[in-house]
Amino acid sequence: MRVAMIGAGYVGLVSGACFADFGHRVTIVDVDEGRIARLRAGEMPIYEPGLKELVAANVRAGRLAFTTSLADGMAGAEAVFIAVGTPSRRGDGHADLSFVYAAARDVALNLAGFTVIVTKSTVPVGTGDEVERIIRKTNPNADVAVASNPEFLREGAAIGDFKRPDRIVLGIEDPRAEAVLRELYRPLFLNEAPILVTRRRTAELIKYAANAFLAIKIGFINEMADLCEKVGANVQEVARGIGLDKRIGPKFLNAGPGYGGSCFPKDTRALIQTAEDQGTPVRIVEAAVKANDLRKRAMGRKVIGACGGDVRGKRLAVLGLTFKPGTDDMREAPSIAIIQALQDAGAAIIAHDPEGMEQAKLVLDGVTYADDPYAALDGADAMVLVTEWDEYRALDLARVRQLLRTPVVVDLRNIYRPEEMARHGFSYTGVGR
Repeated sequence: MRVAMIGAGYVGLVSGACFADFGHRVTIVDVDEGRIARLRAGEMPIYEPGLKELVAANVRAGRLAFTTSLADGMAGAEAVFIAVGTPSRRGDGHADLSFVYAAARDVALNLAGFTVIVTKSTVPVGTGDEVERIIRKTNPNADVAVASNPEFLREGAAIGDFKRPDRIVLGIEDPRAEAVLRELYRPLFLNEAPILVTRRRTAELIKYAANAFLAIKIGFINEMADLCEKVGANVQEVARGIGLDKRIGPKFLNAGPGYGGSCFPKDTRALIQTAEDQGTPVRIVEAAVKANDLRKRAMGRKVIGACGGDVRGKRLAVLGLTFKPGTDDMREAPSIAIIQALQDAGAAIIAHDPEGMEQAKLVLDGVTYADDPYAALDGADAMVLVTEWDEYRALDLARVRQLLRTPVVVDLRNIYRPEEMARHGFSYTGVGR
């Protein structure tokens, strides 16, 4: 099938490359000429494991192309996906849908024959209705079906998530759209990926509800971690004890410095605003958002406490800057608030991250960056582990002990065992243990 993917960002690029790998002919369209030029040259605008190789293979096979021309991208397309950004709108937390609606107008002007228009971007309930209204107003003769197909991609594992999904959600108002989308996803039938067909508004809400629920799980286990520290319990064992209950499950029960990234903060705020507008406030989600916002800076205070209550003039090595491993995404990363709190207290920060340092330079001021973790640790007064990259999981502890000026380790991801750190002579602080 022929597919046009509008937006060469994270969702559009990953989804387009995966559809091409299924055997479809995909053209990714973006108004950013520089981004399209880099993609044509084989340069990825984001870091995602395996993405560069996947894109290159499908470009070579003639199944994947990039253009700034929507007319060229839509030529012969049976399905057009809108995968543009929906950032939080400044001032009120609503999703900014201006890019989605602009794409809908442009699509309407380039339609020829029956086409399925699919919203892939994360959008509030009712956005599909407005997209359809815009298209029909712009082009009254358009023969279209507008559908919703929310993405459930985890940064760092997006290709696997697309090819081996927990579920595929299709929000359908026109049965012709269902036929086209089922054909697009037919290669996944061998994996028996469940396809859930709903009305369009239901599909839009599923995405927000899923992210909000996961954010609540993270907030819950973080609050349990704080309680564990007060009563002398171990949050990792608590998490395992409740996670073995199949009604709860083990995922998203790792205590830490709070969630960040491009999805959870934005989507929880948008859900809160949507619910407020409908007169049905979601108080549990509101509490999770507030707790998460407060937690990040609280982790800075935790580091200060582990350093004896005063970090003025001290040099602190921060390992891990991105909001999670496997990505270069710094959007709302906990490291930002943590580092700012430490700098406000007078500390000098030297940091390392395997992929995120270039992006970190755009959002952090006054930070020195090291080429490897050991260079960051050399002469530091403490090591602060913020993001659980694999290369931090098996550091040479004897070497770490030798490099640090004082043997203080603050592990905000519980990577190491307290007894092991004690054997190496560290003053060790974890989370909830």
